[in-house]
Amino acid sequence: MTSAARRPAGRHRRTIARRKAVLGGITAAGLTGAALLATSMTGTANAAADWPTPNGSQAVSRTIEVSGSYDGGLKRFYGSGDLGGDGQEEGQDPIFKLKDGAVLKNVVIGSPAADGIHCSGSCTLQNVWWEDVGEDAASFKGTSSGATYTVTGGGAKQADDKVFQFNGAGKLNISGFQVSDFGKLVRSCGNCSTQYKRTISVSDVDVTAPGKSLVGINTNYGDTATLKSVRIHGDSSKKIKPCVRYTGNNTGKEPVETGSGPDGTYCRYSTSDISYN
Repeated sequence: MTSAARRPAGRHRRTIARRKAVLGGITAAGLTGAALLATSMTGTANAAADWPTPNGSQAVSRTIEVSGSYDGGLKRFYGSGDLGGDGQEEGQDPIFKLKDGAVLKNVVIGSPAADGIHCSGSCTLQNVWWEDVGEDAASFKGTSSGATYTVTGGGAKQADDKVFQFNGAGKLNISGFQVSDFGKLVRSCGNCSTQYKRTISVSDVDVTAPGKSLVGINTNYGDTATLKSVRIHGDSSKKIKPCVRYTGNNTGKEPVETGSGPDGTYCRYSTSDISYN
C-alpha cells in the first residue's frame, strides 16, 4: 500500500528459478508442523532455522475473508488468477482479509503472494510465514486509536520493500518473529491521505541481512517505536538501521527522513537492546 518508499515502474520481478531455490531451502530446513508450533509458542526465533514444511498447498483466486479464528494447519496459500501478482504494484488485493478482532494462525503464504494479509481492525497473526513477500506481507488498517495488531512467531523472506505496512491507527506488537532479505520490517505510512498516531513494539526478533531498516516512524504524528531483544545476523558493518524518523504528510509526497537511532522519545531503545551476530 502507500508508503514512504515507492519503487519506480518496471520493478524487479522474481524469477521462477529463485522461487524454487527459496522453497527448496525452506523444505530442507523445515520442521514438522507440530514441532514448529511448539517452537513458536516459546516466543524465541532462531535466525530462520525453524521454517516449516507446508502441509500441502492451496491456490487462492479470490480473497479469503476471516472473522473469528482461522487455523490454516500450516498449509501454503498462494495467489492465482487476479491474485497472481508478485511484484510491488500498488493497490493489489490480499490473500486474506481479516475483520476486526480476527485471528489467523498456522498459515504459510507462498508465491505469488499478492498483497499478503489486510487487517481491517484489531487482529492477531500467530505462526504466519511468508516465503516470498509480494507487495507487503501484512497491512494494518484499523481506524480506532484502540486497535491492537499482534504478530507472534512466524517469519518473512524476500521482501523487496516493506514486510509490515502500518496505515491505520493504534498499536502494533511484533514478537518472536524472524525476517531476512528485506527492505523495512515495519513502516508507519509516510504519506497516507489520513494519518494517525501509531505505536510500535518489536521484541525478541531475529533479523538476517540484507536489510535496510527495522522500523520507520513519523515523529510529527507522535509515533513511537520500542525495540527490545533484537538480534541482527550477518550485518557486521551495521548497515541495517534499527529505527528511522521521518516527517510524514497526508499529501502523497515523499516524507523527509529526519534522523535515526535511539532518542528516548520516538525511537525508544538502547544499544544493549540490539545485538549483532
